Amino acid sequence: MSFKTLEWKKGRLYLLDQTKLPLKETYVKCSTYQEVAKAIKGMIVRGAPAIGVAAAFGMVLGARQSKARGPAAFLRDISRAGQTLLATRPTAVNLLWAIKRMKRVAEETIGEGIPEIEKKLQEEAIRIFQEDLQANREIGRQGQILVADGCSVLTHCNAGALATAGYGTALGVIRAACEAGKRIHVFIDETRPFLQGSRLTSWELMKDRIACTLIADNMAGALMAQGKIHLAIVGADRIAANGDVANKIGTYSVALLCHAHRIPFYVAAPTSTIDLSIKTGAAIPIEQRSAREITTLHGLPIAPEGVKALNPAFDVTPHRYISAIITEKGIIRRLFQAGLKKICQSSGRFSKEEKSDDLSIVD
Repeated sequence: MSFKTLEWKKGRLYLLDQTKLPLKETYVKCSTYQEVAKAIKGMIVRGAPAIGVAAAFGMVLGARQSKARGPAAFLRDISRAGQTLLATRPTAVNLLWAIKRMKRVAEETIGEGIPEIEKKLQEEAIRIFQEDLQANREIGRQGQILVADGCSVLTHCNAGALATAGYGTALGVIRAACEAGKRIHVFIDETRPFLQGSRLTSWELMKDRIACTLIADNMAGALMAQGKIHLAIVGADRIAANGDVANKIGTYSVALLCHAHRIPFYVAAPTSTIDLSIKTGAAIPIEQRSAREITTLHGLPIAPEGVKALNPAFDVTPHRYISAIITEKGIIRRLFQAGLKKICQSSGRFSKEEKSDDLSIVD
């Protein structure tokens, strides 16, 4: 990749400021876990896998900020950092998954002394980063078989390198198909109101010189009816045990359009996005963001002053509208509940402890 979404360098986390793209490529330096939390909340870094990785490094910074001398006080400081990071965005389960994983490392090494714990935490955060990058490559390798030579693909939001440690999930599949020599054309919907499609996905694809066309969100159905879109592929922020998928608002509409036009609708996500503790999508918490993202654009009003606006950041697509879920452990077609459970068990990345939202420390 010609850019880095995030980079750990000399004990600091550097984040490509996605609120400034595509006009300016600048990086934000985070020296504390509070700064990482602010960056996640403010969408400087976004995308479920990316915020999970960022939170892992935020936990490292939290450990370094601790002035505790004893193990119990140190674990309380770690827990406090985790709670602050977790409170930033409630829908993406990767955030909880990464924080719980870092917390467990601290607990398991508490007898080795604080300097050693800090070292182990940094090693674990780097491991989470590398695992996500490898998972994305494998998602691309497996998923590209679903993309035929010469087809046109619709994407929604940004599920590329900007949303991950690198390469991407949905865009990773597209990248892998292009690397395999397939001629692919990508239709990018703008993804109102934060414009992740027009600002971010188009920026990524143009950097990679992948053929693409930007469309307004309300154009997809007409293009499908004309036979110009052959499949859709999106990422995910949380996948329930039955296969229901929470993703950027508007994903449900895309899935319904695909169903109506009998074209495949695929979801690409790492296993860290699967949450077996939630039975159906109805139980997935949906983040509600500021109405100003609807009523203004770059700070300028585009609606009457005082008008009421709703701004849920995500919606839930029922599993019956999903053709397949592509993970680094394999492709699941229908029978999602059994397939997701099997993949999670084989990955060894999920434990009962990781399913809890409780980040408290018992002395």
